[in-house]
Order: sequence, then structure tokens, then C-alpha cells
Amino acid sequence: MTPVSTFSGKKVALVGLGGSGLATAQALAEGGAIVTVWDDKEASRAKAVTIGVTVEDLRDADWSEFSALVLAPGIPLTHPTPHWSVEKAKDAGIEIIGDIELFCRERAARAPHAPFIAITGTNGKSTTTALIAHILRDAGMDVQLGGNIGTPILSLEPPSDERFHVIECSSFQIDLTPSINPTVGILINLSADHLDRHGTMENYAASKERLVRQSDIAFVGVDDRMSSDIGRRLNEVLSDKRHVFPVSVKRALERGVYLDGTRIVSNAGAEQTLGDIAGIRTLRGAHNAQNAVFAAAAVSMWTFPASAIQSGLSSFPGLAHRMEEVGRIDKAIFINDSKATNADATEKALLSFDDIYWILGGTQKEGGIASLEPLFGKIRKAYLIGASAEDFAKTLEGKAPYALCGTLEVAVTAAAADSLESDLREPAVLLSPACASYDQYPNFEVRGDSFRDLVKALVAKYHLP
Repeated sequence: MTPVSTFSGKKVALVGLGGSGLATAQALAEGGAIVTVWDDKEASRAKAVTIGVTVEDLRDADWSEFSALVLAPGIPLTHPTPHWSVEKAKDAGIEIIGDIELFCRERAARAPHAPFIAITGTNGKSTTTALIAHILRDAGMDVQLGGNIGTPILSLEPPSDERFHVIECSSFQIDLTPSINPTVGILINLSADHLDRHGTMENYAASKERLVRQSDIAFVGVDDRMSSDIGRRLNEVLSDKRHVFPVSVKRALERGVYLDGTRIVSNAGAEQTLGDIAGIRTLRGAHNAQNAVFAAAAVSMWTFPASAIQSGLSSFPGLAHRMEEVGRIDKAIFINDSKATNADATEKALLSFDDIYWILGGTQKEGGIASLEPLFGKIRKAYLIGASAEDFAKTLEGKAPYALCGTLEVAVTAAAADSLESDLREPAVLLSPACASYDQYPNFEVRGDSFRDLVKALVAKYHLP
């Protein structure tokens, strides 16, 4: 844990007692702050009692006594309407911050030059974050991995000059981190997301931009228009243009880091090959190539040889529920991409395979799967589950064969049988739902775990390794 000493002796209000909120309350208390916490859910408040902090309905508190409101990232700051605690803090004239801001202040106080790599973007954040951490650990470094990827940042060991913090940052977290100043900041890509919480695409993009704007060294994707615009703008307004480097997997760059075939090439200084992703199964597809290029670029800012970067790339195990190969029966491979909860994410998976037995469905997002129609030619058959099944059947009608399966178990069994009866070289049974899971599962992790268990049972049934 990282005790938050920068608020020692001060009164702090904290709202939101999920995983990061509880860790933040404990870190503040251990650092000497006087913490009063609240959550609108009774069950969450009950958990806070066990860590010894004061639970009080902050609607009745004297907010003039507080130095800050520490807000959980899941609580609305601006849209669709600010949470009542935000209004209370504004009326009292106190700052509204989050747990990553508390970490940044501890870093500034304890070890201002401690290596800090922060990653953001619409898609690929988690894989890029995990890959950077893996490369560094493979090279023998002390690495702390956390943030939006799952482990609250203040649950990690404190910053020090010998310790790398590799942190995934959501736009919600960045909005609550005014002093964010990573050693290396990464903006992978941008597409429409979370507009219910930001109001407009411009607000969403501005949040992402601030992370790289305030970084010592920034890597910015240039393969989508909005990210490219940010990179160009930063080079126009920042006095030291050398610290902003473009990144592309679509074209060579005179200055920056790019993919040449399967080679990762850096022109951020002297031209050099940082690594090669040929044949790395956990880095399939253009989206994972983009993740790999960013990861190699970030690590290259320290004095690691290219061989160390290559070793980390080659040994990367991948992330659960993100293009995760969970089994193989004869020639058929089974891919768990349960994290793909929208069409944009599923597009990346469909682009990564040629002969697909596609399992999809659940609680659909706006637009459904209509945007994926150009890829329907890759679909040998689709297996529809959950609440969206009938709507998706209408989209697929006449464009790709499908079956209404209802449940994941029925879909996996049917897709496995069909793939094994085919004469295809390497058919892929792909769970990439393009939907949230809430109609049938509490979250995408449980859905992906269920898929993995079903595949394991099938492997055992067919008596194959």
C-alpha cells in the first residue's frame, strides 16, 4: 500500500466505496488524514466500517471543514448531472480529486523521478499496460501494475527511483487527476465512448489529451483522426517538440515509432528495430500490433537492449477475456474475447481470423452490429445468445448463416461441432459478443470464465490435449 502522507492531519471527504474507494480510504487513514466516507449503497458503507474509517452521511456534513473531496471514478463528475457530493464540494470551494491524483502527489513528495508510465485510449489500454509491465518484469525490474486494469493504484507499493509504476488510466480517472505528470504517457487511439459521462466527444478527447500533454515523454497514435489531431496540436503548442512522438501501425514515420511488416521500428532518435511480433499468438491482429508497438516504444525510453524487449514480447501470456486462446480441439481453436462489449472491440477480433464460428449477443449497445457488415464474409456461422439474439438475426439475415442458441452452452456446443466438421485449415470458434453481459451474467469476466469452462469440458470430451 502507498500511505497518503500529503493529507496528514487534514480532513478529507471520500465518496464511492468500491474497490478503489476502500483502498483510498485506507491509504489516507494510514497516511494520517482524518477521513469521512460515504457511499449511496448501504452494502458498500458496511464494508468501510471494517477498515476503521468514519462513515457519515455527507449530505449533512459541514463541508467547510474538508480540504478535499476524493471521488471514485465511477461517480459522475459532470455528466449526465454532477453527483450531489460534487455540488457540495464546489459550494465549499474545495478541490475534487481521485486516487491517481493522490498517488501523483505522493510521487512528487517521495520520489519525483520515480518511473511512471501512464496509458490511456479507447481500446487496447489493458493489453498495452499489461504488456509493458510484462516486458519490464521479464527484464528483472521491480514493477507495480494497476489503475483501471484492476488493482487500485494506492494498493500498490509506494513510488521509488528503482520501481516502475505502470498504470492504466480511464478518462474518468484523468478528470480527477489535475497534476498527472507521467515519465511516459501513452494515448493509443480514440473513438466514441462514454459520451454519457463526458457529454461530447470533444470533452472526452480533451480528457485523454491532458495525460499526454503533461507527460515528460509522450507517444500518441496517429492512425485515427482525433488522436492524430492531438499529436499535431501538442507539437504546435509545446516548446520542446522532441518529447511528443507519433506511433503508427499503418505507415512508416520519419520521426516516431511504427510497424514495418512485423518489425517494430523506432525513429525516436537513431533508427533501430525494437522487436518483431511475427508468430506471437498472444499478439494476433492489427489491434494487438498497435499495443505491441506502444509497449516497445515506452520501454525503449530506458536503457534496455532490443533483446530484452523482444524477450518480453515473445513470452507475453496475453490477458484473460481479450483474444485469449483457451483451447484447441484438433484443428479448431477457441478464443475468449468476452471483453469485447461493443462492435468496435469485436471488429478487432473479426479482423484477426479468416474462418470464424462467431458467438455473439447479450445486452447490445447503440448501433448493434450493423457496422460489422463488411466483415460478415469471414463468418462461417454465427451463434446468437442473450437479449439481442432476435435483433442480430435480422442484421445477419441473408448475409451470414446463423443459429438462435439462447445460451452460451448451446452456442459453444453447436459451434464446436460445426467447426470440427468443416474442412477448414484452422477454424476459430470466437466468443466476441459485441454486447454487455448483464442480461445473463454479472460481468464480462464471468461470461468469459463460463466460456473457458465449457471449452475445457469439450476438450476433455474429445480426449485431446
